[in-house]
Amino acid sequence: MTELILGAGGMLARGLARERPGAISLGIGDLDVTDSAALARAIVPGVSVVWNAAADTRVDLAESDPAHLAVNDVAVGVLAGLCRDAGALLVHVSTDYVFDGRPGRPWREDDPVAPVNAYGRGKLGGERRALGSGAEVLVVRTSWVFAPGGVNFVDTMLGLAASGKTELKVVDDQRGRPTFAPDLARALVRLAGAGARGLVHFANSGATTWYGLAKEALARAGYGHVRLVPCATAEFPRPAARPANSVLDTSLYERLTGETPRSFTDALDEHLRLRAEAAGT
Repeated sequence: MTELILGAGGMLARGLARERPGAISLGIGDLDVTDSAALARAIVPGVSVVWNAAADTRVDLAESDPAHLAVNDVAVGVLAGLCRDAGALLVHVSTDYVFDGRPGRPWREDDPVAPVNAYGRGKLGGERRALGSGAEVLVVRTSWVFAPGGVNFVDTMLGLAASGKTELKVVDDQRGRPTFAPDLARALVRLAGAGARGLVHFANSGATTWYGLAKEALARAGYGHVRLVPCATAEFPRPAARPANSVLDTSLYERLTGETPRSFTDALDEHLRLRAEAAGT
């Protein structure tokens, strides 16, 4: 049986390739997920699992350019239908941005969804297409993903510090749970192996703000001299609104797997170690 990893080259897909070394990894140069005919040629009987790590995560651009819907919404429905016909499991990744961010407890899988931006609406559309397809489907929502070699907040902060910045203003009124992409990849494999289906949340343990995440990352990387100034979201207007509270509840994941996600600070240490190895330092 064949396993396919879509979105090769991205942070999550690289993690999945390490977890499933026998799987075939396909990037956009190999398989464009918006090409229905190409998908139909790839997802055929004999394919057992499709790990969908393909996504358009350009949150602000999504407000003005609906092209993100082709990847995040429409293609997911096509994938799910093909997986149904081929008898394959579809493992698809969604986002904390399906929630409106009102204050309160962490978000559970059965909480009402109400995205505050176009990206979140597109990802929610993909979720609904997958779950309503009749295919065997696992949809995992996650948040604030980081890993070496990808565009992410942690590496942006480290890059600014390395460039000589001595003071950085960072938003301190949005809360979430950072997620290390290799940990997410392991979680997807564990959940699929445990027979989990439907919606599940995964993120590393420990809720924080973007300011709190920057503070931990810079301190651990030896940039404790950089002065961080907490600020409000309103001081950094962006095209897309962000939910103030997108902390995910991972209780269901813990029940299904018998494991508690490790802390995001432990994951940060591994992230920094991997960056140093890649840089040869």
